[in-house]
Amino acid sequence: MLLAEHGTFHHVYDFAFVELPFGQKLPLPFGLTKFMLLQVVAVLTVLLIFRGLSKRIRTGSTAHGWWWNFWEMLALYIRDEVVRPIIGDPHAHHNHDHEAEHPDEVEPMYGHQHPLQEAAYAEVTGASSHALAGGHPADAYLPFVWSCFFYILICNLLGALPWLGSATGSINVTGALALVAFGATYFYGAREQGWGGFWLGLVPGLDVPPVLKVALVPMMFVIEVVGFFIKHGVLAIRLFANMMGGHTVLGVMLAFIAGAAGSGLWYIVTPASILGQAGIGLLELLVAFIQAYVFAFLATIFIGMALHPH
Repeated sequence: MLLAEHGTFHHVYDFAFVELPFGQKLPLPFGLTKFMLLQVVAVLTVLLIFRGLSKRIRTGSTAHGWWWNFWEMLALYIRDEVVRPIIGDPHAHHNHDHEAEHPDEVEPMYGHQHPLQEAAYAEVTGASSHALAGGHPADAYLPFVWSCFFYILICNLLGALPWLGSATGSINVTGALALVAFGATYFYGAREQGWGGFWLGLVPGLDVPPVLKVALVPMMFVIEVVGFFIKHGVLAIRLFANMMGGHTVLGVMLAFIAGAAGSGLWYIVTPASILGQAGIGLLELLVAFIQAYVFAFLATIFIGMALHPH
C-alpha cells in the first residue's frame, strides 16, 4: 500500500498490524504479518482437532458427536473418494508377481485398526497392502494430502470471521503451498522409481523407429519437465485467484455504500449491498471447502502420476 505524504510516496506493509474492532490497530513485532499469525492459528486448529479425534478413535472405536463426526467424515471422504481411487496401488504389478510366487503369504501382519490409524502407520513404516488388514497402499500418502486439505480449509474459513482474513488470499502463501506439493510429488516419485528414474519416467514409451526416438524423446522430456513445473505453479495461482476474487467482490460491495453516502441512492444501495454481502459470504463458505478440495485433489493427481511411470 502506498501512502502520499508531502508529495512523496512511502511504502507501508499491508498487514504489519492486526485490525481490532472499532478501527483499532495492534502493531506486530519482529516483522510478523497478520497472515503469518493466521497460518499459526490454522496449524494449531488442525492439530487440536485431530489430536482430539485421534484420542477418541485410538482404541478402534468410532467417534461420537456431530463435531467429531464432521471432521472424521471429511477425512474419510478424502481417503475414499480422492486418494485411494486416484493413486491406487503403485506396487500392483509387483504384488501380483509376489502373490503368484508365494500364494500362501496373504495373511496380514497386523490386526484391524481405525482408518486414521492405518494411514498414520503406513506413512511411518511404508507398509504395503499386505501389512494392514483392510488397509490400502495409497494410505501411505494420506497424511500429506490430509494436511494440505485441512490446513487450506481452516485458512480459508478464517477469512469468514470479522477482522481476520484468509492467508490463502496471499500469493506468497499459496506459492509456498505449491512448492511443498512440488517437493512431495518429487520425493514420493523418486522414492518409488529412483532419483533418476523419476525424470526418465516422465517420457512415455514410444513405439516408433529408433531414428524418430532420437528426435522425439529429448523434445518430449523438455515438454514434460516444463509441464511438471507449470502444473504446480497453477496450484498457487488457482487457489490465490479464487480466494482473492471473493474478497475483492465483498470489498467492491462495501465501496458501493461509501460511494452512495450523502445522496438519496444511499437508502437503496445500502440494503442491496448488505444482502449481497450476506449472499457472497455464504458462497465464500462453499468456496472455502471447494478450493481446499481442489488443491488436495490436484496434488493427489500429481503424486499418482509420479508413482506410476508413463
